[in-house]
Amino acid sequence: MERNNSEVVFEIIKHIGVIAEYQTGWKKEINIVSWNNGKQKYDIREWDANHQFMSRGLTLTKEEMEKVVELVIGAGESVL
Repeated sequence: MERNNSEVVFEIIKHIGVIAEYQTGWKKEINIVSWNNGKQKYDIREWDANHQFMSRGLTLTKEEMEKVVELVIGAGESVL
């Protein structure tokens, strides 16, 4: 389903999960999203409860997400 927010068209293809939930009702989520009818990408950002408004976020291609996962797993607990 397509939604329009400030002339940016997006479609949440797949909801992967919630990273954090805030008292305001907004949630930081990871989804697969198509922006402006473009190629699907992994997307990490905060959304309101109805997915009509969002914060700035981070979009990653499949290859970029694979690299992030590889780096985080490879770093183990030494990162934090």
